[in-house]
Amino acid sequence: MNIVVCVKQVPDTTAVKIDPKTGTLIRDGVPSIMNPEDKHALEGALQLKEQVGGKVTVVSMGLPMAKAVLREALCMGADEAILLTDRAMGGADTLATSKAIAGVIAKLDYDLVFAGRQAIDGDTAQVGPEIAEHLNIPQVTYVQDVKVEGKSLIVNRALEDGHQVIEVKTPCLLTAIEELNETRYMHVAKIFETSDDEIKVMSAADIDVDVAELGLKGSPTKVKKSMTKEVKGAGEIVREAPKNAAYYVVGKLKEKHYI
Repeated sequence: MNIVVCVKQVPDTTAVKIDPKTGTLIRDGVPSIMNPEDKHALEGALQLKEQVGGKVTVVSMGLPMAKAVLREALCMGADEAILLTDRAMGGADTLATSKAIAGVIAKLDYDLVFAGRQAIDGDTAQVGPEIAEHLNIPQVTYVQDVKVEGKSLIVNRALEDGHQVIEVKTPCLLTAIEELNETRYMHVAKIFETSDDEIKVMSAADIDVDVAELGLKGSPTKVKKSMTKEVKGAGEIVREAPKNAAYYVVGKLKEKHYI
């Protein structure tokens, strides 16, 4: 089975801050990591490869520094890595990003495309499904378990109030959530053996996508402002008998016009 995994290099959101004047992310000095759910997708692909054989190819779109997460993927066990990087792709929204990545995948021999549900720096959960639409293949999102059965996959999909078991034929696209697996560490030997030279670099000229549909030009989404959530105030502890406490709570709700 030939599996393509889409990964993204993202800022570690535990260290991200918002510029109060511009409302944009302050990325200077913030460490970059592989998007967590993409790592679960990679682990899922590696486990399927170990079960049924095949090859795992990892694809990322970004700046040259994104080679770091591709090297990490190779050290975890991926066979090949491709970086799509080009100034023409700068400022891409989810639509332009998905078209570019789909353009790379269309050049590959694949049975399955695996991606994380969403990236922690955007939380849109749109790129994976959009890639499937561009490739004209079926998709299953929120995957928490997957098994191979002939030329089909039996996929357990998480829902808010339970789960759904779906049989889907390959080629198809799956998006992973963290419940899918526990990710492995990089192999120590591969850390020393792997280099940037093993990563194939592609540009806009290498994919069959009109440059007008890439980057800022091909992005209909415009972000007006970004902001952090307001910090909630300290709660109030009421130390009263149950009946008196209930009266107190009702009074507070009336005071704030909730009831």
